[in-house]
Amino acid sequence: MFATAIAGSLPKPSWLAETHRLWPRWRAEGDELAQAKLDATLLWIKAQEDAGLTVIGDGEMSRQHFVHGFLEQVDGIDFLNKVEMGIRADRYKAMVPQVVGPLRLRGRVHEAEARFLRAHTTRRTKFTLPGPMTIVDTVADRHYGDRRAMAWAFAELLNQEALALQADGIDVIQFDEPAFNVYMADAAAWGVQALERAAQGLTCTTAVHICYGYGIQANIDWKKTLGDQWRQYEQVFPVLARSRIDQVSLECLHSQVPPELMALLAGKDVMVGVIDVASDTVESSDEVAGTIARALQFVPRERLIACTNCGMAPMSRAVAEAKLRALVEGAALAATRLG
Repeated sequence: MFATAIAGSLPKPSWLAETHRLWPRWRAEGDELAQAKLDATLLWIKAQEDAGLTVIGDGEMSRQHFVHGFLEQVDGIDFLNKVEMGIRADRYKAMVPQVVGPLRLRGRVHEAEARFLRAHTTRRTKFTLPGPMTIVDTVADRHYGDRRAMAWAFAELLNQEALALQADGIDVIQFDEPAFNVYMADAAAWGVQALERAAQGLTCTTAVHICYGYGIQANIDWKKTLGDQWRQYEQVFPVLARSRIDQVSLECLHSQVPPELMALLAGKDVMVGVIDVASDTVESSDEVAGTIARALQFVPRERLIACTNCGMAPMSRAVAEAKLRALVEGAALAATRLG
């Protein structure tokens, strides 16, 4: 009854990159690294299938970081002279590349891994891309001088790659926009418009993932400042409900998001986060089924997709595998309880 999917990233094996890191260093170079990335992708395709997920992703094995993996194929960006910048309204500091000129794609970005994913599973496939507003918040601007203008420029490049991914056979293209939960007014004013530009012309399923961040300490500490109710979604969900985006992924389990906010997404498929990525404790089937039951008060059952809260890149492989199994088993239990 319920489709199941991951939000995006999965932990990189220790032979591919550093573990428990959001910005890991690769263990190899050149052709050896390219092959290792595909080997890791195959490992996680099989793990997702074995767990029973209905929608399969590549786990972002070929990307060092969910934003920078896209930027590496963009002209107009200086990676050699990175600068330190506050990310997500100075929640944490990071060394980021600089936008120094007009933006242009050099060519395909994710062709190899997307076609590899499509060739190695018969299930529905999902591929993730960073959203334009989140990219803008993860680079230093030395050229455009205007966040909206730069977001639109990135949206046009994302659209080129998204259309190509669709041609590769990808079924769901998801744009990751954690910045929507930080710059809520801008997200409503122009962020969703930029997102729609990135998805323009797509006939496959389109999705946007809006979370409160990976389970790293900076994000955990930030959540503690948000009070008893996290209502950031309240400002952008009505705009998304009017948009052409098909699916919205949100954080639910162990969050302070009022469940009734999901009702603001009427007409959309809702990827409900039933797996906590900020804890190594593996959810029970009953806990997952309970989260689904609460969401069903506000989301029609045919529109609910059980998902992870966010990506699991910084977690251990063993914990991530156990959480995938819990996700599917809990969704199955919820379906059984509903008859």
